[in-house]
Amino acid sequence: MTVEVLTVGRVGVDLYPEQSGVPLAQVRTFAKSLGGTATNVAVAAARLGRSAAVLTKVGPDGFGPYVRSALESFGVSSEYVGTAPDLQTPVVFCALDPPEDPPLLFYRSPLAPDLSLTPEDVPWDLVADVPLLWVTGTGVSASPARETQRRILHHRSRRTHTVLDLDHRPMFWPDVATAHREIDWMLDHVTVAVGNRAEVEVAVGTADPDEAAARLLSRGVDLAVVKKGADGVLFATTAGSWTTPPHPVDVVCGLGAGDAFGGALAHGLLSGWPPDRIARYANVAGALVAGRLACADAMPTESEIEAHL
Repeated sequence: MTVEVLTVGRVGVDLYPEQSGVPLAQVRTFAKSLGGTATNVAVAAARLGRSAAVLTKVGPDGFGPYVRSALESFGVSSEYVGTAPDLQTPVVFCALDPPEDPPLLFYRSPLAPDLSLTPEDVPWDLVADVPLLWVTGTGVSASPARETQRRILHHRSRRTHTVLDLDHRPMFWPDVATAHREIDWMLDHVTVAVGNRAEVEVAVGTADPDEAAARLLSRGVDLAVVKKGADGVLFATTAGSWTTPPHPVDVVCGLGAGDAFGGALAHGLLSGWPPDRIARYANVAGALVAGRLACADAMPTESEIEAHL
């Protein structure tokens, strides 16, 4: 398979409560799903017809084969999913309380396998030549993945469609200053940066969408995307900026909406669409997932998105 989208980073098993609006202590049953930001973006892109793969690692436990088989069932290559012999595949519990912004409980200690990536795990020719490379802020939160992802970006040499998902998770970092320092370095090596208001504040020091976008563009990024929640999404290029309003939806679970947006963003970039079309398309993709329970399993198809445009 010729890979069009290679994502690098988090993978895991998501456990979703089958009872909504109650704390974890009162949940009786959970549903298992494939998860992890980089993984979900690859699945979302595959659902839209793109050939995708994930560069990551799992543990030698029973969840490792589940991750690989789930990826393949979604049409995502598991060829670059390695195994960290002394670590466990991450598990994430979600409490649908509130459903719009569910709190997450991560089991990733002492180190998640995806943060144990080394240069020996990297398909260097693919990294250089893949039409779209997707990396994350989480990917530089710990060593050795931090140094590996830096080498990946150096090797990529800021080729077109090198996308940074800011993906800031405070629990993965010792403090905001460290997160800022590591993510700040990445901005000089990517062509697209995407994140919400809290994430851009970590990256460039302001939560104001317009100012954040301007600061991202000043670093040489071709496209800055700032997600504003119920206020829509800001797309900015050197030619101008604009906000696309959100697509209305009754929220079931807010998790995965950003990853669906990311997969649609990747699809639009590879299709050569203008930013305003990408924004409308990605907004609908994200809204559809927000109206469903689960992440990877909930990613929409082209026909579903087109029906809502």
